[in-house]
Parts: sequence; structure tokens; C-alpha cells
Amino acid sequence: MNYRVSQRAASLSPSLTLAIDSKAKQMRAEGLDVVGFGAGEPDFETPAHITEAAAKALAAGFTKYTPSSGIPELRQAIADKFRRENGLDYTPRQVIVSCGGKHSCYNTVLATCQDGDEVLIPAPYWLSYPEMVKLAGATPVVMETSDRSEFKVTPDQLRAAITSRTRLFILNSPNNPTGSVYSPDEVKALGDVCVERGVLIMSDEIYEHLLYDGAIAKSVATASPVHQAHTIIVHGFAKAWSMTGWRLGFLAAPEPIAKAIDAIQSHSTSNPTSFAQKGALAALTGPQDHLKTWVAEFDRRRRYAHQQLSRIPGITCCTPRGAFYLFPNISQTGLKSTEFCARLLEAEKVAAVPGIAFGADDYVRISYATSMDNLEKGLARMDRFVRALGR
Repeated sequence: MNYRVSQRAASLSPSLTLAIDSKAKQMRAEGLDVVGFGAGEPDFETPAHITEAAAKALAAGFTKYTPSSGIPELRQAIADKFRRENGLDYTPRQVIVSCGGKHSCYNTVLATCQDGDEVLIPAPYWLSYPEMVKLAGATPVVMETSDRSEFKVTPDQLRAAITSRTRLFILNSPNNPTGSVYSPDEVKALGDVCVERGVLIMSDEIYEHLLYDGAIAKSVATASPVHQAHTIIVHGFAKAWSMTGWRLGFLAAPEPIAKAIDAIQSHSTSNPTSFAQKGALAALTGPQDHLKTWVAEFDRRRRYAHQQLSRIPGITCCTPRGAFYLFPNISQTGLKSTEFCARLLEAEKVAAVPGIAFGADDYVRISYATSMDNLEKGLARMDRFVRALGR
């Protein structure tokens, strides 16, 4: 039997973040004391009013198909959120509820890109962006940045990368994996280039509520109605409401693009889970008190972890201003990221994610969406590991 897989499937790289997390869990199941810095999910429980709303929907028998783009009241609540929090006007027809933020990203790329198109992606990037672009038949074009520029691409760099084949620019702020946050002026300047050159923007804003040191995350769509017309905002419930396993995302787009995404979704996943959508509705319309507490705790961990990393000889690290990641530079250790992480896991039972997964082989990603106990133990082990390299 010839089990030939498609060229597009064969071109994909498995998710290293999921692989690292799976390996750490397997080692724990074997009785090993592993500290995991890999997973990009809050360690807080989903707020109770959200789970109660979903449980109530289940008990009421809300378990059937819904419209493929989501229940009307949730789409309206998302439109209300954009108006209330971002000053953006969208109709519910421009809003699509998906099976996770990742699904929103993939649907956006699939609806806007095709064979021969190019998609501009600043590196370090979330590791799934290039793979999504390849699945759509388009070509990912990576724009390099480094810690010297706080991992931010410049308008001149963006302008120089645009060709006649450029269809989409992916902007992720606050950023995974670096935690960097573009200022409102920086976001507008990038948007100006895209408007000038007729390039669409996929603005991934899933970490918009996780900000520190007075950072402001402003959507590129807010710069002007023309900027909004060039922008697809992708978002989700995973980070700010700790709903990673619920698999619920959303997006807002110009109506022709939203309509195309709805058609794609109707033939792929159909609707997001019915009763989960009731939980999402409660997330948007219910109390948001948890956010202040969570952000304060993330900030405490961020400051501690950055301080500890900065004390390790041969390690340098930008101060992140959003999300819940640090992206230390390990180049002075003499190791590239895959070997560094493999040896760290073997020697000290600490699971970090190699930067090569994000297009930056001189770095590793550390998630501080874990307890202070884990941070203290894991970073002490990492310190010991790096110091041993120099002996």
C-alpha cells in the first residue's frame, strides 16, 4: 500500500512547544521531578462564572449545531467588546467565532492567501505562522529582528520586504515568544506602510490584556478607517480567561473576508462547541475582576524571572512588557537552542522551548505562566546548568 501524504502535509514541522510539553509530562509520569517552562497557558483556573455558564448550557440541553460562525449573541458580545475596549465598530456579520485563536489565524491565512502569494512574518514568530502559510500554498517570508531592537521590525524593513507578491503581513503584539510590545506610534507606522502598498494585516491580539510597566497595546485597526479596512484582528479566550482547552477563538474582519472565512469554517469544523460558546459569552459579559489579580501575579513572576536570568553568566534577556514569556539570549554559552534545551532537560530536568522553533536559534523561550515555586526551582537549576558549561 502506498501511503503517500500530500506535499503540503509533508512540508510541515511538528509543534516543538507541544512536543516539549508532552515530553515533560511523560517524564513526570515516570516519577521524575521536571520543571516545565514550555506551555503557553495560564496556570490559573477558568473563572467560575464561565464554567458555570457552560455547565448550565449543558444541563439545559444546549448541545446541538449552532451557526458555523457562532451563536448570534456571542458575535454581538464580541462586536460590543471591540467597540467598548478598542473603539472599533464591527457588525456581528464581521465577527467569526472559531475553534481557538490558532483556528482564527489559519482561517485568515486560508481565506486571503493562495499559491504564489507571499506573507511577511517578523522573527521571532509564533511557530505556527509559517506552517499555516505553507498549508495555504503561499510562501512565508521571514524578516529578522534581534534583542538589540527589542525584537521589533521597522517600517523601513517592512517596506523593503514588500514585493508585488506580498499579500499579508502578520503583526503579533504583545508578542509570543518575546513579550515585546509595539507602541501605538510603532503600530501605526507599520500600518501606514501596509496601507500605502495595499497589503493586508493579520493582527494577532490574543495577549492584549497581559501588559506591564505601563505598556499600551493598541490595535493597528484603530489608526483610521482605512487601516481597519486593511486589518483582520485575530483573538481568543485562551489567555485572558484561561480557556485554552475550551478551543474558542474569534476574529473581526472586513465583511467580504469574514464571509469567506465563514464559508471555509462551514466546510471544515462547522460550528465551535455549542455549550462552550455560552461560557465564552459569560467571559465577555461577566465580571473581569480576575484580570487585575492575574496580571499582578504574572508581573511578580516576570520581574523575578528576569532578575534571575540576568544573573546567569552568559545569558542576556530583554525585559518583556507583555504576554507571559521571556526570550533569553544563550549565544554566549556556545550552544544553539536545540542542544541547549536537550541538555538542560537531561541534566537538570528543566523543559524550555528551543528558539529555533520561533526562527531564532540563539534564544530559548521561558514561560512564566507557572508557579513561583517552579520558577525558583527551575531557574536555579538553569543557573547551575549554565555555570557547569563553563567549567
